Amino acid sequence: MRQISLREFRTRGAKALEDVPKGESILLAGQKGPAYFLVPVVGDVTLEDREIRRAMAKASLRESWRLAEEAGLGRMSDEEIQREVDQARRTPGRRKAG
Repeated sequence: MRQISLREFRTRGAKALEDVPKGESILLAGQKGPAYFLVPVVGDVTLEDREIRRAMAKASLRESWRLAEEAGLGRMSDEEIQREVDQARRTPGRRKAG
């Protein structure tokens, strides 16, 4: 995987990608670190989009688990979780779904 700065990609666009072998993913990084992946499309765009969305959802779930562990919520029982859900549902000003 190649890494290209966001600034170079923004200013040089396609020129910045010329040295990247066909089919290789690219990591775009800014001053604050990695920001985006550029993933080449190979085959069925719909299938690849679904796979990318699935990978993003898994990464988000792993981050949620990490944050829960840090907050000491990683070992909650089903009953404790249900109390949290019930309390959130009773919170004034909460928008109703639908």
